[in-house]
Amino acid sequence: MKNKISCVIVTKNEQANICRCLQSVQWMDEILVLDSGSVDETVKICKEFGCKVVETEWMGFGKTKRFAVEQAKYDWIFSIDADEEMTTELRETLQQLLQTANPAAGYYIKRRSFYLGKRIRFSGWNRDYPLRFFNRKFGNFNEKEVHESVRIAAPKKNIEDCLLHYTYPTIESHIQKIDLYSTLGAQQLLAKGKQASVFTAVMRGKVKFLKIYILQAGFLDGLEGLVLALISAFGVYLKYLKLWELTR
Repeated sequence: MKNKISCVIVTKNEQANICRCLQSVQWMDEILVLDSGSVDETVKICKEFGCKVVETEWMGFGKTKRFAVEQAKYDWIFSIDADEEMTTELRETLQQLLQTANPAAGYYIKRRSFYLGKRIRFSGWNRDYPLRFFNRKFGNFNEKEVHESVRIAAPKKNIEDCLLHYTYPTIESHIQKIDLYSTLGAQQLLAKGKQASVFTAVMRGKVKFLKIYILQAGFLDGLEGLVLALISAFGVYLKYLKLWELTR
């Protein structure tokens, strides 16, 4: 007997991405969209695709995604972001797994990402395997404000068929995101009793750049790799600088 699957998507002002995402997951038994205050056409588009739309306030990335999973109809969950797309190969693999008698409790899925319109093959992004397909009987998202992830206390496996991630199409969109993420990250560190100085912020930013650009071979991604490393490093610097400001 085939297991049924709920696709879960958390959205806010995603009209530029959501159609591509929804078209790739139309085959699933349920598509549940949890929207947190979109003022564009996101909700309208989702309803036109026949999605179940739940509107709620924003609770932070972890708590919001956790709540979305709890609203789903079926135990098997596929979590996808609005700027992602499922490949045909991944769809076929998931369909086969849903007919397996004893599937694993969760699956890490290889993600292929694009930055400023170019596929990033190095910069650490080549080892990106988020846990996106899982049985909620064994776990759910943690409650982190940012950099949330699924926690499953049971055997897990990898899937090599790709999820496509159309990340920051412009430098402006990347800077806007790191401004938000750095604020949330600083607040998260503060809650853990962490402190920082301006010197610490500068050094952590430098280390982040060297890690991405040199150790993770970001230089092989060309100019896009350089820009990615620079802005990512600035994001780390900003997070610790904001932590310094909060603890003054």
